[in-house]
Amino acid sequence: MRMRPVLIFDGDCGFCTTSVGVVQRLVRPRCEVVAWQHADLASLGVTAERARYEALWVTPTGRVYGGAQAVAKILLSAGGVWSVAGAILTLPPVRWAAHGVYRLVADHRGRLPGGTAACAVPGPTRYRGVGGEVLNATSGHSAGET
Repeated sequence: MRMRPVLIFDGDCGFCTTSVGVVQRLVRPRCEVVAWQHADLASLGVTAERARYEALWVTPTGRVYGGAQAVAKILLSAGGVWSVAGAILTLPPVRWAAHGVYRLVADHRGRLPGGTAACAVPGPTRYRGVGGEVLNATSGHSAGET
């Protein structure tokens, strides 16, 4: 069993790498930090698909927090004033707003300072059906259907 939590991020993304570097210098979270490309994801209980989608915080017991809640855990682990900010991020409705802000940033990280094409979050795979309509590869439904 690990003794410390693990922060997993996208090491191919310049925006993510820069952000993690700033967090390590300023916030100083108490955790191991590893790019998902160099992590033993299976032993952490994480899929590559999820690691590509959002930053992850894996506790020593194996519980996984993603996105804004991973950010909250980073702040909580640092102690001091940072832990107050982290605690606030876990409370509704702040938690809901934080999730929206995290998704907005994550979905557009390739367009942010330091971002490159490697930063793009993979979207759902789509292909054209026999009639030319766009279909979702995972569901087979038209892209406009729910």
